[in-house]
Amino acid sequence: MQTKIAFFDIDGTLIDIQSKRITEKTLEALQRLRAVGVKICLATGRSPVALPVFPGVEFDAYLTFNGSLCYTAGGETIFSNPIAHEDVQKIIANGAAIGRPVCVSVRDRLAANGTDVDLTDYFAIAKMVVPITDEFDTVCREDVYQLMMGGRKDEYKAILRGVDGAKIAAWWDRAVDIIPASGGKGAGIGKILEYYGFDKAEAVAFGDGNNDIEMLQAVGSAVAMGNASDELKAVATEVCRPVTEDGVYWYCVENGLI
Repeated sequence: MQTKIAFFDIDGTLIDIQSKRITEKTLEALQRLRAVGVKICLATGRSPVALPVFPGVEFDAYLTFNGSLCYTAGGETIFSNPIAHEDVQKIIANGAAIGRPVCVSVRDRLAANGTDVDLTDYFAIAKMVVPITDEFDTVCREDVYQLMMGGRKDEYKAILRGVDGAKIAAWWDRAVDIIPASGGKGAGIGKILEYYGFDKAEAVAFGDGNNDIEMLQAVGSAVAMGNASDELKAVATEVCRPVTEDGVYWYCVENGLI
């Protein structure tokens, strides 16, 4: 089938994590895809307030918080799936028990009760500072779509102790995104495809981290970046060049998308 929609992770896919930049060729690929009628969508663990702006590029839709909140460029909500308040409070308490500060994400704001070196470095990847605030408890009473905290694999069990409605979606080995158990990029993509009336076979997705596994499984053409994790490459239908070598651009050219 003809490709009608393309989903892109950001960090490690469109933007090189080390240089924190998008290349001119990758920008060109996004512009040319939209010019030929392919809808382009960001699919990220980032919040709406942390999305990058790419010169000359307008996305059709946004999948944020690893799929927990999806909306169109015009602001129409396609899918909203916050975490239950009791689970939010339990995760915050679990974090305190192991000495891990927490940042909660609501639709239009991030709020943290502290930071540590892992959380600080995690935010730095997106050129952001951890937003520590005295209003943390107040923000937590809003709909929380994602929690972020420093965390290694051996801490995952403690982080989710007693939590039934949330899960970890990690793409970096020093921090975690915590999302609804029923969420994930795959679930978000399913809602966006349904919204536009597209078949799975008409969609392509590009990713690099383990939180992209469900995303690649939700589309017909599943592309892992050359710099992707081994786990992601194992579920991909194709592997393109690394982000530093304009992988998205060359995949689109070599497969006739642009």
